[in-house]
Amino acid sequence: MADLRRVEGVDAIPLAPGERASARPTFERFFETEYRRVLALALALCGRSTVAEELAQEAFISAYRRWDRIARYDDPAAWVRRVVTNLATSSLRRRRTELRALTRLAGRREFDSQTETGDDVEFWRAVRELPARQAQCIALRYLDDRTTEEIATLLGIATATVRVHLHAGRSALALRLGECLDEEAL
Repeated sequence: MADLRRVEGVDAIPLAPGERASARPTFERFFETEYRRVLALALALCGRSTVAEELAQEAFISAYRRWDRIARYDDPAAWVRRVVTNLATSSLRRRRTELRALTRLAGRREFDSQTETGDDVEFWRAVRELPARQAQCIALRYLDDRTTEEIATLLGIATATVRVHLHAGRSALALRLGECLDEEAL
């Protein structure tokens, strides 16, 4: 792994007075531990691997620049996941705007630039069609295996709001995918 302290424009992480280097995780270890899961979350939210990689990298760069503060958080990974969800929302808005412009220019009613393969393609495509908060809650719950409380903390919303988004998202997905919704399984 490249020495991240030598990245242009990023300073080394100073220790607080009296703090031992082993008292907090190094950014490198944090990155190695969390990158794949954050990338999977970004992919679930945006649906394109190249965009997901950019979003995950951007989130980790932001974390690195603030690592002296973020390393002291109870859950630095939650901070990175929240950044990724916000970046994914912004990215989707930009893509939708670009898609509308391309559709108008091409004179077509529908334009699909994605060619995906895999078993879960239809499901994650349906998730991406949900309202942003519902998609974020669904992805964090089923892809990242987060609890309702963790999702609430990550997204900065109430636990009850997470439950509402999860229920609405599951209902919409069941309807779109033609599945019978088992209320007791929720």
